[in-house]
Parts: sequence; C-alpha cells; structure tokens
Amino acid sequence: MADTYVYLIHEPDWDPEGYIPAAGGPEPAFAEHAAFAKAVAELGARIVGGAALNNSKFGGTVTPGQGERQVEDAVWTDGPFTDTTEVITGFYMVETEDPDLAKRIAALVPTRGHIQWRKVFPTGM
Repeated sequence: MADTYVYLIHEPDWDPEGYIPAAGGPEPAFAEHAAFAKAVAELGARIVGGAALNNSKFGGTVTPGQGERQVEDAVWTDGPFTDTTEVITGFYMVETEDPDLAKRIAALVPTRGHIQWRKVFPTGM
C-alpha cells in the first residue's frame, strides 16, 4: 500500500497577480511545475493533491484561546510569522510505496527556497 507524503514549498512570498491570465488569455505559465508532475509520474509515484497558495496578505496567523474561549481570546496576526522572509507558497501530496523515492521527489519540487516533506499520518478522515 502506498503512503502519502506532503511537500511544503517554503520560499519568498510572491505576487500571484503576475500569473493570472487576462480574460480569454492563455493559462498562467507554471512550466517548472508541469515538468515536476511529469518527473513524478516517470518515477512511478502519483500526485494526489496540491495547490498554489495566494500571497500572505490574503491570510494570517492565529493562536487560539483556551477551552470554550478559542475564538474570543484568540490572538490574530496579519501575514506569516514576522521573523522570516519565507512563507509556504504551495504544496503537493504524492503517493509512493518507497520512502527513499519520497525523499528524492522532495529535491524535484520547484522552489526559490526549500522544501519540507512529511509522511501523512493516516487518521481515517
């Protein structure tokens, strides 16, 4: 049975507006990601999920409150952690039966930063 691995792409934040096609125009160019998908398939693994995440200005960080006051006592912060210049800009989920192959695939994920890969814990959800 194949295991699923998540690959988190850590790199400087990006401007997604440069990738949005004009109405009726061509799709955005993510050639390096298309090449990655092809390489994963050629290695015998399978991409089962993934997405680019929008710029960090469209999200934030929260530390939930305790007990029944999770929302009321939450501490909200705009954007990613302030002590880093990198954010998670996207992710892939890949199935493979070989942990060594999962590690090799991590080196193929397109990035301007670094990749963190983790085996997904089977929660049954």
